[in-house]
Amino acid sequence: MALQELKVNKLRTFLSLFGVTIGIFCIIGVLALVDSLQHKVESDMNQLGSNMVQVGKWEFLNTNDYPWWKFINRPEVKYSEYLFLKQNTTDADAMYYLNNTNALLQYKDNTYNANVYGTSDEFSRIQTIDIDAGRYITENEFNRGMAVCVIGNEVATQLFKDPFLAVGQQISVKGNKVTVIGVVKKQGQMINIFQFDQSIIEPYHYFASIYNAEKLSPQIFVQSKPGISNKAMINELRGLMRQVRRLSPKQDDNFALNDINLFRDQIDSLFSVLNTSGWAIAGLSLLVGGFGIANIMFVTVRERRSQIGLKKALGAKNKTILTEFLIESAFLCVIGGLIGLILVWLLTLILSNFIPFPIFIAGRIIVLAFSICLFLGVLSGIIPASVAAKLNPVVAIRSN
Repeated sequence: MALQELKVNKLRTFLSLFGVTIGIFCIIGVLALVDSLQHKVESDMNQLGSNMVQVGKWEFLNTNDYPWWKFINRPEVKYSEYLFLKQNTTDADAMYYLNNTNALLQYKDNTYNANVYGTSDEFSRIQTIDIDAGRYITENEFNRGMAVCVIGNEVATQLFKDPFLAVGQQISVKGNKVTVIGVVKKQGQMINIFQFDQSIIEPYHYFASIYNAEKLSPQIFVQSKPGISNKAMINELRGLMRQVRRLSPKQDDNFALNDINLFRDQIDSLFSVLNTSGWAIAGLSLLVGGFGIANIMFVTVRERRSQIGLKKALGAKNKTILTEFLIESAFLCVIGGLIGLILVWLLTLILSNFIPFPIFIAGRIIVLAFSICLFLGVLSGIIPASVAAKLNPVVAIRSN
């Protein structure tokens, strides 16, 4: 009977379901987009390592309104400071020194502009680097500053066409020959700080022999030991950095200690705001949709008064009539929700070609959306259904 009503009154049904469709579209769309983005960001943040602290010149989150000109006047972290921290810290499990720049790579007639990372030996202990061909840089090669490198999948593809042909070949980096010893497994589109597909990794000492390394955004990443909190490690690192820089008790810190976990908390807060905004927009649409469903159900009750009267005359109880109209109201809302779901699915197919991370619709979001549809359908239809259930059969039959 509900399907028949949809077919007979197409325009009325469309206008009534439109609000529900938009509301569910907003809920599923926003939750799916935020979930996918949050999953991607957390996945990429995890590549920085757990329980991480970054030592550098700039603060990720300037919560104290520190003047920007003071940041600029801060000295860059030095490799000697990295060695001091490594030798004296007791709370750190691993740490590495990192510089990066861009350079034009060349192999025969093929060129590629890549990110160049110059790093110390414990880089792979903290970062996840999956080697697809060849091997990673050894500790001896790091210590001796040998002219070897590991390149990303896209770099290998552009220079050698086949990544497996890259191992053992020499490429030119800023006019210097470097031997490729490994190729990193393809990552795909990433939004984290390490774009390994488009990068080349070199031992720090070799990197520093070519570039002015301490001018190229040097950073120290420190991972705490199991059971050691980031707060405790930050306190130790602050004391060591003040010691190595010979700062008096009256002088402010001229370095930044960035807790990656706090950065994650800020990201979670941002996603919470996005979710709340999505619910607010969806709530307005669902409110309009609920009134639309209630309106169509009132009209349906009025049009079928004689049928209701006949059913009650044949013995149908009030709860039977009530249940019939509640099911019909819920069914209408579910149809609106299903249309909204289809629209979101089509949107994900379109957006997948333009954004750097996959969008997925989690099962819990679909269950939540259709639970809302059922609840909204029952809530919107309860008054019309109650009116229908309380009709006097004789009066109802004579209504036409």
